[in-house]
Amino acid sequence: MSTWWPRWGRVAAIALVAVLAACSSGSGTTGSGPRPQRTATTTSPTAAATNTTTPASSPDLAAVAVKLTRVANVTRGTALAVRPGDRALYVAQQEGRIVAIRDGHVDPVPVLDLAGRLASGGERGLLGLTFSRDGKTLYVHYTDTNGDTTLEAYEFSRGRARATSARLLLKVAQPQPNHNGGQLSFGPDGMLYLGLGDGGSGNDTGPGHAPEGNGQSLDTLLGKILRIDPTPTQTKPYRIPAGNPFIGRGRPEIWAYGLRNPWRFSFDRETGDLWIGDVGQGAREEVDFMPFAAAAGANYGWPGLEGTLPLRGAPPGAVPPVFETRHDDGYCAIAGGYVYRGKRIPKLRGSYVFGDFCKPPITALRLEGGKAVAERDLGIQAAAVSSFGEDADGELYVVSQRDGVFRIDPA
Repeated sequence: MSTWWPRWGRVAAIALVAVLAACSSGSGTTGSGPRPQRTATTTSPTAAATNTTTPASSPDLAAVAVKLTRVANVTRGTALAVRPGDRALYVAQQEGRIVAIRDGHVDPVPVLDLAGRLASGGERGLLGLTFSRDGKTLYVHYTDTNGDTTLEAYEFSRGRARATSARLLLKVAQPQPNHNGGQLSFGPDGMLYLGLGDGGSGNDTGPGHAPEGNGQSLDTLLGKILRIDPTPTQTKPYRIPAGNPFIGRGRPEIWAYGLRNPWRFSFDRETGDLWIGDVGQGAREEVDFMPFAAAAGANYGWPGLEGTLPLRGAPPGAVPPVFETRHDDGYCAIAGGYVYRGKRIPKLRGSYVFGDFCKPPITALRLEGGKAVAERDLGIQAAAVSSFGEDADGELYVVSQRDGVFRIDPA
């Protein structure tokens, strides 16, 4: 198997669920209390990213004591979303179903079943979902049977998506079957954001890749975070929001670029700051951060850089990660999470919580002045972490492809 695939791609391509246990260095799914800190490289962002996500007076991250509480046994989960005014958790399964978890029980009837419309396996399948602010529309991101990225909208009412209401917003051809991205999220500005990988292959090269790499080319949507207004016009399925940075000099949907596979990104619900977990190639996994006001047009460096590791050479103005981990330490595919803004774990407030597909511990990261000042293994573990979720109260959930959905609770 080609060594340039991220472990997420290598493991998944073999038959993801069948080998999840082999991907993880530990089999436990719950735990509490502090554990020894891990070592990793921390770096600072550009001068533009200097505002503080957590004040210096924040509680000590070392004092956090948490546990994982199983919520439901939903296997092959890829993403979790909540709907305004609705206490259910909605989980996307890679093979194409969306299920609802209500009061700890999985509704036996899927909210939406796209199994016949997509290609599933490896890094393909149903990869992302989100709801409109009024809860009346469900948006999904999946790989169609041709292997291409598909973004669709569905009318939603009475706990179900109306399958016949599918409205196509966007299709993007994928030259290779890996690095499809997956995240769908509404930003603090009310616009819809979509993450796309560089199209696959190694070093962002080969058929379907620009000479400079898709990550650096403004003529392709691959290797980007896109920003659109999903409101249709009479002639187009979506609008280009004012303020998109490359209108007139590239694809107008592009919001940020220089990304390899931004599998999961999120916006801090309190500050609006953007956090990206960008899956690395053969050596590094990275966490990227930018204040929302400075995020438009940011270049995160791929394929010139893998984390802080030079490949083709750093592009001018590239934003370095605020944190990175090394594959030599057992990491392989970062699962970006959220800044905790709930009330049940006060000492965790303001910390970014994330995981990795191959290494079970869940990690918290704290920034001050735009720089990483603390990082800690929270002492909880989940195998084959694919995603995180945030409910209406700001409490966080962990999605394990093997073991289901867990909530992070005070120990």
